[in-house]
Amino acid sequence: MTLTKLALSNPVAVVVAGILIAIFGILSLSRLPIQMTPEISRPEITIRTGWRASAPNEIESEIVEPQEDVLRSIPSLLKMQSTANYGSSYVNLQFAIGTDMNRALIEVMNRLNQVPRYPVDADEPIISVGGENWEKIIGWWAIQPASGNTRPIQSYQDFIDDTVITRLERVPGVAQVGSFGGRKHEVRITFDPYKAANIGLDLTGISAELGSNSDVSAGQNEVGRRDYTLRFSGKYDVSALGDLVLEWRVGKPIRLRDIARIEMVMVDPTDVLHENGGPSIAINLMPESGVNVYEVMGAAKEVIEDLAANELHRAGLLINQNSDETEYITSSVGMVRNNLLLGISFAVAVLWWFLRKFRATMIVALSIPLCLLIAFIVLDFSGRTLNIISLAGLAFATGMVLDAAIVVLENIFRQREAGLEGEQASMRGVEQVWGALLASTATTVAIFLPVIFLENEAGQLFGDLAITISAAVVASLLVAVTVLPTAAANWVKGEAIDDHHRSWWHWITSHIMSWTNSPQRRWTWISILTITPAILVMLLIPAADYLPEGKKNFIMGFMVPPPGQATTTATEELVDVIDQRLLPYMTGEKQPQLEMYFLGSSKGWGTFLGGSTVNDGDVDEMIRIFNGEIMTGFPDTFGFAGRDPIFGGSRGGRKIEIDLSADSFASLLEAGRAGFFATMQALPEANILPVPGLELAEPEIRLIPDDRKIAEVGWNRSRMATIVRAMGDGAFLGEYFDGSRRYNVVMRAETWYSPEELAAIPVATANGEIQTIGELTRVTRTAGPSKIRRIDRKRTLTLEVTPPPTMAMEEALAIIKEQVAPEILASMPEGGSVKYRGTAEAVVESLTSKTGSFILAVVILYLLISAIFRSLRDSLLVLMTITMVTVGGIIALRLIDLALFASGGQQMDLLTMIGFVILLGLVVNNAILLVYRARDAEREGMSRRDAVESAVRLRLRPILMSTMTSIFGMMPLMLMPGAGTELYRGMASVIVGGMLVSTLFTLILLPSLLRMKEELKPAANLVPEAV
Repeated sequence: MTLTKLALSNPVAVVVAGILIAIFGILSLSRLPIQMTPEISRPEITIRTGWRASAPNEIESEIVEPQEDVLRSIPSLLKMQSTANYGSSYVNLQFAIGTDMNRALIEVMNRLNQVPRYPVDADEPIISVGGENWEKIIGWWAIQPASGNTRPIQSYQDFIDDTVITRLERVPGVAQVGSFGGRKHEVRITFDPYKAANIGLDLTGISAELGSNSDVSAGQNEVGRRDYTLRFSGKYDVSALGDLVLEWRVGKPIRLRDIARIEMVMVDPTDVLHENGGPSIAINLMPESGVNVYEVMGAAKEVIEDLAANELHRAGLLINQNSDETEYITSSVGMVRNNLLLGISFAVAVLWWFLRKFRATMIVALSIPLCLLIAFIVLDFSGRTLNIISLAGLAFATGMVLDAAIVVLENIFRQREAGLEGEQASMRGVEQVWGALLASTATTVAIFLPVIFLENEAGQLFGDLAITISAAVVASLLVAVTVLPTAAANWVKGEAIDDHHRSWWHWITSHIMSWTNSPQRRWTWISILTITPAILVMLLIPAADYLPEGKKNFIMGFMVPPPGQATTTATEELVDVIDQRLLPYMTGEKQPQLEMYFLGSSKGWGTFLGGSTVNDGDVDEMIRIFNGEIMTGFPDTFGFAGRDPIFGGSRGGRKIEIDLSADSFASLLEAGRAGFFATMQALPEANILPVPGLELAEPEIRLIPDDRKIAEVGWNRSRMATIVRAMGDGAFLGEYFDGSRRYNVVMRAETWYSPEELAAIPVATANGEIQTIGELTRVTRTAGPSKIRRIDRKRTLTLEVTPPPTMAMEEALAIIKEQVAPEILASMPEGGSVKYRGTAEAVVESLTSKTGSFILAVVILYLLISAIFRSLRDSLLVLMTITMVTVGGIIALRLIDLALFASGGQQMDLLTMIGFVILLGLVVNNAILLVYRARDAEREGMSRRDAVESAVRLRLRPILMSTMTSIFGMMPLMLMPGAGTELYRGMASVIVGGMLVSTLFTLILLPSLLRMKEELKPAANLVPEAV
């Protein structure tokens, strides 16, 4: 070994290299961004377009459909999902994995520029990359009026936009800051329709009059020795807007103030937000990708502290932080760090128990910090982050990095027992096991290669773990052949390991040889240990889940109120009532006590509420109270609450979306109702939310024009539409700029209270006649949709099904397809379709990719081992241990699930599945050691029986040492409770159970396989060497 020879010849260089690794490793650790989970880049683009006072039908026809028409043929587009709400629209574009999002963004912008036109008062489309980003929010703050401040908090929205949001968006690493609960201001012209009709004033002309009044620049003119800019102040100030002359009658002007009030007021409320019992405005903060969330949150808190002491204090406002994701990240990262240190301690203790020599134990343990520091360097250079997944990878790597060191040190001391000394023993000890170590390292890295190169969400999630373990394992090989033999030659000169358990190894070896000493026994063991595990796997394998929910101390709930519920009604009959119900839990009069809560209602979205408890362990009980007490008893209203998941978004939560699509939405309602009730019967404990709803029940007053009458009075439909908009939230007349911000100028009539009153309102027409609204249109009561959902340009009804926590997503999806789908299809219109999206889609994709990755890993494993062993048959012997690996992991997972059943159990989610891949590499390493030594002994001239006995006896101790250090190193991850442990508990259980079972049975199966046909080869009169 050249590396070993160089290291032994220059021990100082080895020490210097170790110091450099420590320096650069610590620097890399300090540079690594800290996050909760790895960055999951979903190739999505979302377009939001606002249009004030517009119903979903008009949003769909005037905004959504034109945008979809130009966006439908974008390259690599997989799915286009649109939503038309009251006053806004969202178009979500999902692209194929690997799409260049910079080019896609440019293409989207270019396509949107091809939209023929937008309504004059519609907002500019806002484009964001990344799709739904609510799960990326790391902090929420609530702004409330201070004691003595009687001004409504909603009126501070413009102030907060200018002061708070602007300052926070300047913080380095902040991508976006949003707000909710405030109301912007507008210039409102409130006219009396009866006065206007009495003087014969055609209101449709006011827009033209107001729009023609603007400031004009006329260039410059030289006066004397100076150039003067010539400007015409044609724009009316708000205070002077009432002086606008509309018409002249009998030599007297009719001014705007004669028929209307002009005032700067807040827009009509469309949402309400309460925090801890009082009205508030909420602020949220979203970081950029790849930043250190601790640094971003720290800088944001400094800004908030400065604002609270200055601008907000002077304005009579208070600001409190309701949610800080970094607290849970701190707890989770701290827990996995402590488990990592505890696991290292356990592993070192196990080493000492085997070796019973302090220096020998420390030499092996030295490989742990060196390998972990190298892993930090690799994470830093590869642009990864420090998160729960990468830290869990380090914890799992703790036991793996000891394998090579254990094998090398154990063999070095065997050489010393055989009479070799110092450097000679170190060199000989490395040379004998180099091939096996290289094989085990290559196979471990090869197993993770498919995971590293996966581009989907599963690959992005596990990439950090795969890189961490691969880097640590490669580093462990280099440390084992350089640092360890150098330390052994110079630190423990002349010493050998006094094996206190030598009799154990001889006893176990003799029994293994006895149990496999005849063809009949060998075939019996082979049959039992290959067929039985396969049967148990088929019987015990649990249904697959997607991602764990986590145990965050944060509750989120949603309520669906009756269609058309007004904001004031929602405030009085829903929000205020829930405030009263939650008051005892805030004061501590009732238990469990709430630390904080928020509660809001928004038109088109419904009612939402959430909060956190004082004690983390009370969240499940509080969820039960929310669902059974707080959110019940409201007429025609239903809802449910649950724990806020760690992995959010449309595919991160535990939500199956059943999409029903057809050309006609009305025809989908019957199928939707059939699916809703069938799901309730099939999954009685599941929560079901129909989006947008199971009936067209949003109340409408529809005005149907009488074209003949309208034409007779000199109008057209466009001018009539202006009058109708003025009777509602207001007709848009233009914009007013006060020098710092722009405000909409709207014209609206005085409030009316019934359709009959609306029909009786008079209007003066273009030909001077006075007509009522009811004479020009037919006023009818009807109903329409509260929201319109479209997928790939077809109207869609979605049933969002959240299975109970104890049910895996794969099982729930199978029940839906078997029991619910037939009911839906029987009621679907011709040409309709049913698709399963959300988490259901993600589960199917992930299972497919994981299965493919596992098969590819096994193939790569087989080919590598075949090349190293120079035998296709011997590599098959190693792979025959895979079924035992799997059954051990599944049994352990079942036991953990049973132990945790009361708290939701342990599902076989994606994080747990990766444990089988790690386990495959660990157990195959043991098999490689055994097979490699047996074949090596045969080549040295031993009989097959003696070779197998030599391999078992010489490799039994390092196999058990590496197995026990791995098991005890991961034991804290499996058993210790705390924040974030639910993410890797299943993974650790699979590895611990699989290693325990497979190691015990591998020591019987492999000797049985290796001793096949040994009777055909006579035993040589050789004694196995102690090598």
